Amino acid sequence: MTLGRSAARLAPKGGAVTGQGLRRAPVQQRSTERLGRILDACAALLDDAGYESLSTRAVAVRAGVPIGSVYRFFSNKRAMADALAQRNLDRYLERVTARLAEPAGGAGTGSGVGPLPLDVVVEVVVDEYIAMKGATPGFELVDFGVPGESEPNLHVADRLLELLAGRLGLDPADAYARLTFVISVEAADALLQLAFRTDPAGDPAVIAETKRLLRAYLAR
Repeated sequence: MTLGRSAARLAPKGGAVTGQGLRRAPVQQRSTERLGRILDACAALLDDAGYESLSTRAVAVRAGVPIGSVYRFFSNKRAMADALAQRNLDRYLERVTARLAEPAGGAGTGSGVGPLPLDVVVEVVVDEYIAMKGATPGFELVDFGVPGESEPNLHVADRLLELLAGRLGLDPADAYARLTFVISVEAADALLQLAFRTDPAGDPAVIAETKRLLRAYLAR
């Protein structure tokens, strides 16, 4: 099938968010905490001054750590932003997982496994993104990727497919399923950007139409 072959050519699949990322992973609790402070400072500075004004030195000062500690983990500001984007994505997927596992009175089934209605999955995936956008420092500029990048959407699609395939009765290795998720993520990204351009809090009408579009497309 042509669409399946096209999906197989989409790249990258799996792996880390594009960019240099971490030079080394922390191995001790103290290093983990220091890395967290560095990323928190990076996020706060993004809100204060924007990506162009971000610097490793400013992050070190804001985090209260020596500049050498920043360079121990990151070679430049792009690498810091990549790591922040990865942390944001990890936290987003944790939130989605928790919501889908809520008891029947909430979003999910309470078991964390097994099928779920498509309506529930779309509602949770969109609502948790909006919740993070409203409450996560730095998220306006660096959500799941560095400004100007398009490839992170492929990574987001892969992670969501891996997480949701079992809940939607899909094979995560199927090329057409992957293409469907890539298109869904790209469409949702564009429409949610429109929602927040129209209304700083997110235009409810655009958000509702985004969910409707995703449900109709994925229901095929």
